[in-house]
Amino acid sequence: MTKYLTEYMADIAARLGSCPDMDTLDELIAEHRDKIAFMQHERIVHFLVTMLFALVLAVFIIGLLVTENIFLLLLVTIILVLLAFYIKHYYFLENTVQQMYRVYDDMLGKRRSFAEISKGGGSVGD
Repeated sequence: MTKYLTEYMADIAARLGSCPDMDTLDELIAEHRDKIAFMQHERIVHFLVTMLFALVLAVFIIGLLVTENIFLLLLVTIILVLLAFYIKHYYFLENTVQQMYRVYDDMLGKRRSFAEISKGGGSVGD
């Protein structure tokens, strides 16, 4: 997912920079809106999984403190490592979705500039 999102963000920035007209921009905006919706769903799922792992970790830590079972220490360590990776991935998803919002704002700004140019009768290259 990290590679996919990184490549998508680079691609969308390049396509936005070379967008020639309003119709192409509208298609790009629609595509980007869909990607934002997908990534919001992905972010929610990862948030829920991360919270579940944190809850399981808390339960096992309490169990470890109560029973002092060495096997639970192994489970706590494994869950702690997994939780660290889930938090890292969730952090990436959260920041990337926020970056997607900024790109969407840039797209809307470009749409406004296209609209102003078409009202004024000029061309994009003027």
